Amino acid sequence: MAAEDELKLLGFWASPYVCRVKLALHLKGLIYDYVKEDVFTNKSELLLSCNPVHAKVPVLIHNGKPICESQVIVQYIDEVFPDAGVTLLPADPHDRAAARFWAAYIDDKLLPPWVHAYRGKTDEEKAERMKQTLAVVDALETAMEECSKGNAFFGGDTVGYVDVALGGLLSWLHGTEELCGAKILDAAKTPLLSAWARRFGELDAANAALPDVGRLVEFCKMRHVELEAAEAAAARN
Repeated sequence: MAAEDELKLLGFWASPYVCRVKLALHLKGLIYDYVKEDVFTNKSELLLSCNPVHAKVPVLIHNGKPICESQVIVQYIDEVFPDAGVTLLPADPHDRAAARFWAAYIDDKLLPPWVHAYRGKTDEEKAERMKQTLAVVDALETAMEECSKGNAFFGGDTVGYVDVALGGLLSWLHGTEELCGAKILDAAKTPLLSAWARRFGELDAANAALPDVGRLVEFCKMRHVELEAAEAAAARN
């Protein structure tokens, strides 16, 4: 990292997308300023000006220029700082394409049903969404086998792009048992992912970037109550 490089991350502690970017920055050994955002009631003018399209975190500001969306930011970090820390995207074009595929799969297929497994209106809806979530996790177990080639991480011997994409969700995945009554990472059903999660959670970068599971669970319960109250109030009006 050159002396003139200035990195600033706009984020919110519980966001798994922000955690991804934190993971990438720590794995690269990059120094950055962290700006806490009130994403629910008082978004800053800086956030709104840097991400006028979505008005969401994370936003990475590099030498005054904003980059938005977690996966885009992680790829940017890897491209702009190729000699810092670990290389996240594989050098081989096919392996790189596969990594991008599975990272997109995580966002497109894992997150939507997981959210509804907790927020669903009926027990039947929650059960169906959890079934969908667990099917995606089964597919990721296969992805771990294929991408790791028998090594410790999706990226092989070292952490890679898919590790960061899934790793940003790790605290949420661990909290699912209390929130939803279901275990996402079950050693009996997904032994490779369960072992991966343990190894990943022991990394210095994970300890620095990921939120405490207990705090996250309490936050999620609180937000659920607030959303239900807001929906009830809207229905009365």
